[in-house]
Amino acid sequence: MRHARGYRRLNRTHEHRKALWANMAGSLIEHEQIKTTLPKAKELKRIVDKLITLAKRGDLHARRQAAAQLKQDAHVAKLFEVLGDRYKDRQGGYTRVLKAGFRYGDMAPMAIIELVDRDPDAKGAADRARLEADIDMDDA
Repeated sequence: MRHARGYRRLNRTHEHRKALWANMAGSLIEHEQIKTTLPKAKELKRIVDKLITLAKRGDLHARRQAAAQLKQDAHVAKLFEVLGDRYKDRQGGYTRVLKAGFRYGDMAPMAIIELVDRDPDAKGAADRARLEADIDMDDA
């Protein structure tokens, strides 16, 4: 029986898990859809839903709490300016976990985690902008 087991440890130390969730939550906020293993996706759903709830509050204390969990200020800015407004009328359930088969190397169950009502153009937008900037620099 697994009574009073609050979260998945994923065979990592506390510090490693904390960094893992900060990086994965930031990637999900930036790209609005990522592919990972099923247990990580299920656990990430809990974390990102709480961050979006903070963004809906929108006050300074909520922004500082989110900044303490996320690594980059750009992710905090997008969370509060874009996602907080997008989900202000939704009562929860901001993310969706879709099963995506098994990984070839070790047969680990894979999943796609995405934001509900996501912007399809957000995935890879930073890479496209960087490539366009490089092309503009080469032309100049």
